Amino acid sequence: MNNEIRRTLEALKNGELSVDDALLAIKKQPFEDIGYAKVDLHRGIRQGAAEVIYGAGKTWEQMAGIIETMQKSHVKRILITRLDPEAAKHLSKIQEIDYRENAKIGIIGGFPEPDGIGRIVVATGGTSDIPVAEEAALTAQIHGNEVVRLYDVGVAGLHRLLSHIDEIMSATVIIAIAGMEGALASVIGGLADCPVIGVPTSVGYGASFGGVSALLSMLNSCASGVSVVNIDNGFGAGYLAGMINHVG
Repeated sequence: MNNEIRRTLEALKNGELSVDDALLAIKKQPFEDIGYAKVDLHRGIRQGAAEVIYGAGKTWEQMAGIIETMQKSHVKRILITRLDPEAAKHLSKIQEIDYRENAKIGIIGGFPEPDGIGRIVVATGGTSDIPVAEEAALTAQIHGNEVVRLYDVGVAGLHRLLSHIDEIMSATVIIAIAGMEGALASVIGGLADCPVIGVPTSVGYGASFGGVSALLSMLNSCASGVSVVNIDNGFGAGYLAGMINHVG
């Protein structure tokens, strides 16, 4: 990979490539193939954020190899999602890792100073939704966003949400996380003048169908400006909210 970058830079120096063409070529540079993974080392250049490691289904040894490869390419901050406690225990012996068990997230390199245009509000319907909410909040924070947490403010006690109306109305983007019937996204969508990202969770009884009920409810929201990610996908919501908070 380094040889290919060198050739690109030499072509730029010799006038064979324009600056824009050279930048595009570098963005398209490949990956590091370590056998069990092709580590995307240029994702930060293309997308503005480094590759995130999805921990579920990977051994701790595989994750350690991916982390080492990223660090050799000077990736300072690494986020690992769906990281189980046993794997985190092994990784902590060879890496300085901040493990948040409730969210099943591991963070290497700490959090940057927030540099977004405003604040992201992460709100949950109930306490049982907090693990998904923390995945969203921590994802947003590691990508340079200020996060305000509003937990257990669901529609079963609407006054709890209304007591935070100032935070809701001053947010740049809001992540509404709820199981059961998933009404929280619509309620917040009717109060806020910013984008609302609905995250249905698998919290609920039998007819919630593991989050499908909340998903369909959010998809059919009457409130304008509500978009929806997959069931329990706190990471996806946090990442998207962070992108929105850096537009402009």
